[in-house]
Amino acid sequence: MSFAELGLSPKVLEAVTSAGYTTPTAIQAEAIPHALLHKDVLGLAQTGSGKTAAFVLPMLSMLEKGRARARMPRTLILEPTRELAAQVEESFATLGKNHKLTVALLIGGVAFDPQAAKIDRGADVVIATPGRLLDHFERGRLLMTGIEMLVIDEADRMLDMGFIPDIERICKLLPFTRQTLFFSATMPPEIQRLTAQFLHNPVKIETAARSSTVETITQQLVQTPHDPKAKRDTLRRLLQTQTNIKNGIVFANRKTTVALLEKSLQKHGFNAGALHGDMDQSARTKMLAAFRANEVTLLIASDVAARGLDIPDVSHVFNFDVPIHSEDYVHRIGRTGRAGREGHAFMLVTREESKQLNAITSLIKKDIPYFTLEGAPEVSSADGDAPRRERGGHGRSRGGGEQRREREPRADRAPRPSRAEPVEQAALAETVQQDEQTSAAPRPERKGRSEAAERRERNSRRPPRNEQGRDDAVQDSSGFHEGNMPAFLTKR
Repeated sequence: MSFAELGLSPKVLEAVTSAGYTTPTAIQAEAIPHALLHKDVLGLAQTGSGKTAAFVLPMLSMLEKGRARARMPRTLILEPTRELAAQVEESFATLGKNHKLTVALLIGGVAFDPQAAKIDRGADVVIATPGRLLDHFERGRLLMTGIEMLVIDEADRMLDMGFIPDIERICKLLPFTRQTLFFSATMPPEIQRLTAQFLHNPVKIETAARSSTVETITQQLVQTPHDPKAKRDTLRRLLQTQTNIKNGIVFANRKTTVALLEKSLQKHGFNAGALHGDMDQSARTKMLAAFRANEVTLLIASDVAARGLDIPDVSHVFNFDVPIHSEDYVHRIGRTGRAGREGHAFMLVTREESKQLNAITSLIKKDIPYFTLEGAPEVSSADGDAPRRERGGHGRSRGGGEQRREREPRADRAPRPSRAEPVEQAALAETVQQDEQTSAAPRPERKGRSEAAERRERNSRRPPRNEQGRDDAVQDSSGFHEGNMPAFLTKR
């Protein structure tokens, strides 16, 4: 089947041909004809299957008739992250080059007034994150009574990030007669409830087995000790064995781990950069641009970057941590092997993470072979003992339950500064390490000192206490107190 058989307008077909697309993907071939007939569509497709074009192309054909009015956009696309919203805007610039359309991008982390000014002039398409969209609505800068088509993209990611109440509110503000295109990679119960409430006799399209992985991705496991320092050493050795890395993404569960990995890899000569939820929008945009331009070879990321990154030629994905939720594994490795290309995915696994690993293999319905890494740190029997509890009282062991993992902050409403930036964390860690080395050094024996003098000396070495009687130490976002952080988190 070709794009010409799908019923698209001549202007759209010309743009598709100019962009170099010849054959539609499965989700495009099935969704576009129904969308052009103004039917609601429920699309279930894995990451990298071409969902964006499946709603952009019919929307462009529909928008050829009529004009937008001030503060009353004609179509609305909801995205879970700023990066994905920006990428959809780029798709309109490419595929809609023959259409004189006004596209408004409403995301957090950037100035509010320029966005409002574009809406005031009349926007044919609004691409938004839920929080920023509601901000404009609550300030009276946006009316949603003229929406003809609504697209909800990456719905299961919306659920993970806590956007479902906002989605419900937005849907109730839109006209009942609108057309809705709903896309998700998985269908948990909450998403099923949402589709039953807001879609009217939808055409259900499922182009691949739910939560399946692409066959062009070579998946392998690497056994590693639980000790973080040895685990980082395993990652570096693994990276050195992969001589065919064009670019790669390293995923970690925690923002603090992302910062530590960035410093560690850069220290050992790797061209690495970080991307996580505490970065402001300009820093995130700059880092993604550098990665796309191959100025940064390794992008260390938290799960905020697991979905929606349209970087078509990522050669490798490395899971430094086994993801807490098995579905996240599919989304992480879906960054490679896109559009039929060959991809490689590795996952570092400790004995404590066997439960999460079993959940992943059950989900994807296949076993993942182990990769033999020469010279890797030996996994001792101690690594198989009972799971350890992290210090600080906020985390849970990897083997026995759920870790505290990063969730995307509600940055689409307003940027929220991090409690401890990576540079500050590194400085604190270095200070703690020096303090530990100093305290571990043998002290000269002193004679003839009174008990009172020894007590005064002990008191002088205690950390200062605040009004509540707690140690005056900086606490980072993962629950660790830098003032008493274990040495294994600071040593490289």
